[in-house]
Amino acid sequence: MLIANPNATRGAYPEDLRALMNTQLADENRAWLSTWSHLSGSATPLWDMPGLARQLGVGQLLIKDESVRSDLGSFKALGAPIALLRLILRRFPEHDFEPRALLAGKHRDALADFSVISATDGNHGRALAAAAQSIGCRCVIVLHAHVSQEREQAIAAYGAVIVRIRGNYDDSVQEAAALAARNGWTVVSDTSYERYEEIPRDVMQGYGTIAAELIEAGGPFTHVLLQGGVGGLAAGVVSYFWERCGADRPTFIVVEPRQADCLYQSALAGHPTRASGSVDSVMAGLACGETSPLAWKFLAGGVDHFMTIEDEAAVSAMRQLAAGAAGDVPLVAGESAAAGLAGLAQLMASAPLAAQVGLDGNSRVVLLSTEGATAPDLYAELVGSTAEAVLQRQRAWLQAR
Repeated sequence: MLIANPNATRGAYPEDLRALMNTQLADENRAWLSTWSHLSGSATPLWDMPGLARQLGVGQLLIKDESVRSDLGSFKALGAPIALLRLILRRFPEHDFEPRALLAGKHRDALADFSVISATDGNHGRALAAAAQSIGCRCVIVLHAHVSQEREQAIAAYGAVIVRIRGNYDDSVQEAAALAARNGWTVVSDTSYERYEEIPRDVMQGYGTIAAELIEAGGPFTHVLLQGGVGGLAAGVVSYFWERCGADRPTFIVVEPRQADCLYQSALAGHPTRASGSVDSVMAGLACGETSPLAWKFLAGGVDHFMTIEDEAAVSAMRQLAAGAAGDVPLVAGESAAAGLAGLAQLMASAPLAAQVGLDGNSRVVLLSTEGATAPDLYAELVGSTAEAVLQRQRAWLQAR
């Protein structure tokens, strides 16, 4: 399903949004994280996929590979650490902490009694746990029933205390808030709710690095397809492009699972609302039932189209990327990472849909591969090949160039 956003605008970046998120803060975040041991020191690859571009019928297809951003395996490594850093700087101004020193663990003794908590589908919690371990504070992660044991173990490996509950992601968000209130802990969430916007804003602002690297790699791009979820990634990328490019910003299309369509439903309603389905999706990072009200402030005017896809389409896209379809470089892309390609394929398979979003043989399209095989066993089951085997094919492809 596809809907055009009637409130999308091509004007200059609004001043009220600039007061919340801006490129100056995004670039400062990027500088702070530049020395963190869990992050690569360089921009993530922007792979040119000429074979897929020909197959789909677009002029150029570029995929930004966030799987190699960090040993944490996903773009979330840009958000949670920044939110935790800025929280600590606000909470303890008397210490005059330096952000890079915090990430290097030079103030862990002063923060040993400070505790943060978050709900997660996997990647945000893993990034928060790693940041807390580096800084030296305590981290508690709430996991709902649909988060696999494999993802739980990956988070616990960074020293987090795990709390398991029944229910879905939204239930885990409520439980994290309740535990924080009872214990005096601080919630570091990537979704906002009433009277809770500052920390999610910092998380979203961290994702501006992705947009900054894309612009530096050489635009202009005509279309950028972004994963849905609660809207945080999309808001972080859209806001940066919108401020830098103004009326010349790319066309933004947000893709999410059919059964976790909170952003699609928000576009229909004209305000943040809930998903219409069960929320449970193989795209675990996008299995969110309720739109972040803060993220919606940026998406309401900055996103041109919202669309939904089936789980099977995402799995097919994962396999296509792993195989190095049409002679392109083989890529390890997790379940949520493949959503953009699945969405693009769905649009290009229908001439009316492609025309509606302005896609044709002259389009220069960017997709974000937001995660690697963050659940390796599930990845191998879905793709029919291990991540390491795909990486071996990638190395062979690069050597043969």
